[in-house]
Amino acid sequence: MNRMKLLIGLAILLFTTSCVKSTQEQVSKTNFVTVESDRLMLDGSPYYFMGANYWYGMNIGMENDDRDRLLRELDQMKAMGITNLRILASSEGDENQEFQVYPTMQTAPGKYNEEVFVGLDFLLDEMKKRDMKAVMVLNNFWTWSGGMPQYLQWAGKGAVPYPQISKEWNKFTDYSKQFYADEKASKMFEDHLKVVVGRTNSISGLKYTEDPTIMSWQLANEPRGYSEVSEYHQWIKKTAGLIKSMDPNHLVSLGSEGDSPGPDAGINLLKDNAFDDIDYVTIHIWAQNWGWYNPANAAEEFDNTEKEVVEYLTKHVNDAKTLGKPAVLEEFGIARDNDDYSPTATTQWRDKYYGFVFDQVYQLAKEGAPIYGMNFWAYSGEGRPRAPKEFWQKGDDFLGDPPHEPQGWYGVYDKDKSTQEVILQYAQKMQGISTDVMAENVEE
Repeated sequence: MNRMKLLIGLAILLFTTSCVKSTQEQVSKTNFVTVESDRLMLDGSPYYFMGANYWYGMNIGMENDDRDRLLRELDQMKAMGITNLRILASSEGDENQEFQVYPTMQTAPGKYNEEVFVGLDFLLDEMKKRDMKAVMVLNNFWTWSGGMPQYLQWAGKGAVPYPQISKEWNKFTDYSKQFYADEKASKMFEDHLKVVVGRTNSISGLKYTEDPTIMSWQLANEPRGYSEVSEYHQWIKKTAGLIKSMDPNHLVSLGSEGDSPGPDAGINLLKDNAFDDIDYVTIHIWAQNWGWYNPANAAEEFDNTEKEVVEYLTKHVNDAKTLGKPAVLEEFGIARDNDDYSPTATTQWRDKYYGFVFDQVYQLAKEGAPIYGMNFWAYSGEGRPRAPKEFWQKGDDFLGDPPHEPQGWYGVYDKDKSTQEVILQYAQKMQGISTDVMAENVEE
């Protein structure tokens, strides 16, 4: 009899343990952004969002930096309806490097500044409290976070030919494109991926792989293939697969512009995003950089700017549909009026441009096209440039404008109330699509 009771008790215990484990696994999978067919989904409903680029968040999240500023800026963005932040999750280089953020996370191959890592931990923990999602940028074709040029320098490819000094962009792109085929540089990056993806948050105690605050791991900021397209594609496939093998819970995205207007950039949305481990398509639009818009002649050029944007966006959303994947417009921006880099400059034309671009995305999404969000470039919050139109220097405020670009160019400040009103208006509209879909599902 006692033996029978013992067996029954053990059976009940095993059943209960199994149920608890199953429940824990189920709970752990909730609140992750997923992809179903060509839809971004969150807890069974389409995930439509208003987002911002906020690359410097981990730096001001450092314990000895300005965490109070970070908390205020997260609250400011939350009040604007922003629920998605594209952030740096890696930076490389020592204090002697130019035109890039400092301090960096990886100061030498395999050597880390834990204070920067803790800043990222803190940022993610605070985003979680505000129901925000993070796109984690892991590398960079450009210099401002170290990225591919830094790995190449570490691999013995010589000094980085900074285009800010030489004014010869071709020399820089010829240098940076070597990364994909350079075994030594690529191996350094792969080793770094294992450290970042495998990290446990020092504040929350949650493994990054189990943190639903993270929406996706992003291979790089604006990678381009140029003449090395085959090597570029091999790198995309290999790197995306490596991340998925370490973390099947999160999405993976490329971070490319799509089809840059430049004829020799070596990027193509359809081909670059066709790999199985790339979950959704990224689109960038840079009207001024690409010659579609001149702030000095805004009134005369704005109609043509709108035309170019519509053509580019529509083409790329249709390409995403062809691939059967969702799309996100994750970068776009425009200068303050008259190309004035001062924080006191007006934003009439920028507000109009934001409203136009937001509305294009909203209308496409409302009509059922596979586009789900937009991240404007970028939030500068309480930061102010030391000297407008000059490059960032150590000790300057961090702005949405990265260190390799003139400060005060594209950032949205906490005082830009008219711009914030446009952002909030369309944040509510995007959220309204999710609400409408949820209501339709209930009726069915």
